[in-house]
Amino acid sequence: MFGRAYAAIKQTEMAENAIHVVMLPWSAFGHLIPFFKLSIALAKAGVHVSFISTPKNIQRLPKIPSNLAHLVDLVQFPLPSLDKEHLPEGAEATVDIPSEKIEYLKLAYDKLQHAVKQFVANQLPNWIICDFSPHWIVDIVHEFQVKLIFYNVLSAPALTVWGPPGTRKTPLSPESLTAPPEWVTFPSSVAYRIHEAIALCAGANPVNASGVSDFERLHKVFNASEAVIFRSCYEIEGEYLNAYQKLVGKPVIPIGLLPADSEERGREIIDGRTSGKIFEWLDEQASKSVVFVGFGSELKLNKDQVFEIAYGIEEYELPFIWALRKPSWAINDEDFLPFGFIERTSNRGVVCMGWIPQQEILAHPSIGGSLFHSGWGSVIETLQFGHILVVLPFIIDQPLNARFLVEKGLAIEVKRNEDGSFTRNDIATSLRQAMVLEEGKKIRINTGEAAAIVGNLKLHQDHYIAEFVQFLKNGIRKVETDV
Repeated sequence: MFGRAYAAIKQTEMAENAIHVVMLPWSAFGHLIPFFKLSIALAKAGVHVSFISTPKNIQRLPKIPSNLAHLVDLVQFPLPSLDKEHLPEGAEATVDIPSEKIEYLKLAYDKLQHAVKQFVANQLPNWIICDFSPHWIVDIVHEFQVKLIFYNVLSAPALTVWGPPGTRKTPLSPESLTAPPEWVTFPSSVAYRIHEAIALCAGANPVNASGVSDFERLHKVFNASEAVIFRSCYEIEGEYLNAYQKLVGKPVIPIGLLPADSEERGREIIDGRTSGKIFEWLDEQASKSVVFVGFGSELKLNKDQVFEIAYGIEEYELPFIWALRKPSWAINDEDFLPFGFIERTSNRGVVCMGWIPQQEILAHPSIGGSLFHSGWGSVIETLQFGHILVVLPFIIDQPLNARFLVEKGLAIEVKRNEDGSFTRNDIATSLRQAMVLEEGKKIRINTGEAAAIVGNLKLHQDHYIAEFVQFLKNGIRKVETDV
């Protein structure tokens, strides 16, 4: 009798603790990877995750650790096709297309609505964690009474400056973004330059081929969500998280920075030959002497920008490793860099074309700094190892991240002209300040101290993720009580 009662109690406890979460990211790797990292972190805490995307995107994700494979389901739905003039065959993510085609990717993405609805109807998950893009998920969660969470993959300063939907008294305009908003009541330099603000508003406000603007998508998802989660922690972004919380009538939950552990970095290495040559070269360099240069797979730099960066690196005259994808404007494998650049710098630098194991390279002891776009995921990857940051921002949240990092004493921002242009001398000067000159010493100390926070796996998994999982459990219990 006692045994049956005990078994019934344990079964009830297991049912209470069983959580099924559906992940629904936008089809850009700056979004897919943070969603995947959260999936792995939740699985480590015993949560069952269904990660929804298209086949090609899922194939390009990191491998799931074998001990977590039973908790993470990668759910593939074919991306509905469009006219090839609008969306090339095989294009499933923003990295596959030029920026002017992204509106058509959103149109195709929206056509996943039916497949996602059928999946939710069959599975009836406890929670759906979604990106800004799938505005149609709101109707689905209402129909099946599933709770929704908005996962903001950008920094807390960026979302705080933009403000929650409906916060601003006037429509978002370039002029309104060039100073911190009124709800940031502490000293802050986090704002856009006018050329950055103009570009942001031009891309976000208009209705595109999908028929729905980015701000309309965000507005609908945000309003329907039970909570907003950030890839963040109070130790780094506390003031901005608190400011954002005061603006919204729902929980604002930092889930930690989700830094990579050594096993995750090890799974990243695929091409042994290419990786071997890179690490052989790095092993020959002095500790903290090499600058890693990389602007990611999403950012499309024009020829003038790439060449000016190259000339700046050459003028810098110190060791570097540059991760560079062949640009769409390059006719062949020789004209994507200034003539003779590779030969002139071969004694102190390496240019890597295509995919490289970036996280493992950043973990190498010879790396001391990074010149990059200040995308939030790259900020975390770089700070995890205490590298000094040299930031050259271009789009969306990158300028706000750059100002925040400078404000925190963690970065040097490359000087720019009013139109956003920069020179090779600006690049070289910033690199010298960061890596060798006395004026960068305090920043080098600060980034070393920040690494103790950003790379603290126990803090992010055992504290932030654990608290988030408890929030998920409490939400399920509340539903059961209401019923």
